[in-house]
Amino acid sequence: MADAAAVTDAVVVEAEATPITADLPSGEPIVAPAPAPSTSKLTPRGPAAKRSIPLRALLALAGTPGSVDTFLTRLNKCLATPAGIDTVMLFVGYASHLSASALRGFASRAAGPADAKVVHAAATAAAANALVLAARLKALSALLSEARTILRLWALLPLYFWARRLGARLLSSSSDKKKNQKTIAGTTAPEEEEKPSAIATTVEVVRLALCIALQALENGAYLSSKGVLGWSPAQQGKAYKWSARFWAAYVGIELGRLAAEVAGPDPEDARAWRNKVVRNLAWAPLTLHWSTDGGLVSEPVVGVLATIPGVIQIRELWAGTA
Repeated sequence: MADAAAVTDAVVVEAEATPITADLPSGEPIVAPAPAPSTSKLTPRGPAAKRSIPLRALLALAGTPGSVDTFLTRLNKCLATPAGIDTVMLFVGYASHLSASALRGFASRAAGPADAKVVHAAATAAAANALVLAARLKALSALLSEARTILRLWALLPLYFWARRLGARLLSSSSDKKKNQKTIAGTTAPEEEEKPSAIATTVEVVRLALCIALQALENGAYLSSKGVLGWSPAQQGKAYKWSARFWAAYVGIELGRLAAEVAGPDPEDARAWRNKVVRNLAWAPLTLHWSTDGGLVSEPVVGVLATIPGVIQIRELWAGTA
């Protein structure tokens, strides 16, 4: 598996208490946010949104002291929460991974068919420098991947609160059903707020179970690799593999849920729905890749696919700091 020592999309919960973004044994995203009534929090509306400076434009103006100060102020806001830190590390980590793959490809073409062991002697100075930079970027990517795995060691805690809220909802629904059965014929039952359907509740239960399973396996495998727990290397590899498989199942369910969901007329809601779809479509082949012993795609493809969610999430995070 690509980053077996680490593990991506986040353990996110619902509107009231959203769990943080998490990833799997490969250092990727894990869980997507549970359905929320509105996505308006992602991007500010009204005058504030118009005053927001896009990240790309701000970077272009980075030469002036005022722009640097503005950029650092917003970056500091991005790093003010665990979810924000995870998103920044996701973006930087996979951008580094992709850049390292591109640099190795450049060095290989510049050096010709020379063996990797003698590439420094046979390649041009530019190719040799590219290999050095690629190695450093790869090391940075691995470091950030492991840092994100460490942050996710606490991900079971927000999952507990997700489970507690879901359990309270199920008990409430059961209680309401019994009350309705006791309603005297001919009387008008009090008007109740709309509640999730049985299918939606079942899907959420399955999503929660998958999140708990994949996170528990990742935690156990990582802690064992550091000597904290006693799983053997073979058990660690098996745990990482099944963690990725549970993640793959989660992504499949999420894509099905999004396909059945109506985005609505609001452009911002439609944009948020589209971002979720694209993000999960990018993770889908990677979860399958990390679920197998030999993998399914090359390292450059891993970098390209994993960078897509990173770009989407960093743009949403940046918009929220306006």
